[in-house]
Amino acid sequence: DFIRTTADDPNVIAIKQTVYRTGTDSELMEILIDAARKGKEVTVVVELMARFDEEANLNWAARLEEVGAHVVYGVVGHKTHAKMSLIVRREDKTLKRYAHLSTGNYHPGLFSAHEELCADVAEVFQQLTGLGRAVRLKHVWQSPFTLHRRIVAAIRNEAKLAAEGKPARIIAKMNALLEPQIIEELYAASGAGVKIELIVRGVCALRPGIEGLSENIRVRSVVGRFLEHSRVFYFENGGAEDVYLASADWMARNFFRRIELCFPVLDPGLKRRVIREGLHPYLEDNSQAWVMHAEGNYERLRARRGTKGRSAQEELLAMLPTGSGETRPVTPPVLVKPAQPA
Repeated sequence: DFIRTTADDPNVIAIKQTVYRTGTDSELMEILIDAARKGKEVTVVVELMARFDEEANLNWAARLEEVGAHVVYGVVGHKTHAKMSLIVRREDKTLKRYAHLSTGNYHPGLFSAHEELCADVAEVFQQLTGLGRAVRLKHVWQSPFTLHRRIVAAIRNEAKLAAEGKPARIIAKMNALLEPQIIEELYAASGAGVKIELIVRGVCALRPGIEGLSENIRVRSVVGRFLEHSRVFYFENGGAEDVYLASADWMARNFFRRIELCFPVLDPGLKRRVIREGLHPYLEDNSQAWVMHAEGNYERLRARRGTKGRSAQEELLAMLPTGSGETRPVTPPVLVKPAQPA
């Protein structure tokens, strides 16, 4: 709806969009083609190496070029996996930018008119359509340039704060955790007293609950009837509570071989909402959660006798209004066992 509205808005002069997966029938791509036909400056970064969608992406790129859109194919040697849009709109004789950043499969993400954040997104688009060199960004962490070291620094900061007796906690939700240095940093933070809770849908090479190594780390996988694809990172930071959304899992390919973005949630109200809706339900799920033990095996978590079963996905669904304005009924969960770790 956002892109469709901008395509029809006479005051919008430019639309920039990254595209990873399209398929043969993409409403988004049709809207971008329509926007270019209407004379808007349309720039699309198309990833040709998106697995299973290579042919579809090539066909869409050709159609975009036919109507005058500026099509680029990212940076040589790196997949463009970042999910972002940038709109430039004429308002009161000035130009204003709006950005939409997402965490995976273009699920709902962050929509912002924050000037510095939009400036960062504009810099990344300029990088992708130019020489691909690293750019200086104020708020956004980008792989393969700064994301890995920034995550390492954030983990080390929690360890430092814990050693000083200050509030320190890490909660991270992702699809996979495999990168060796990140795992070692999490072990070190656990040793310093940081409470770490990891929600890893798929493969996880870290082992929690090992005395003297990871006794302060808990790992769980929540697998329901809907695909979980969001990446949310929380660092307590002495009470400041830093929250980030990202397109990247904590894997070597995401840190070093892809164009990925990790971006902060700056608005205090939105930050609280992400914590409340994007993390807490998954930590409290006792119906679709599997807990990893120190040996690497998973055990399904069951509600204790006399307590109510809780499903993160069903609770989030219940928050959404139906067409009649009523909330949806919570349906029984479907249980699926998570992938075993490598």
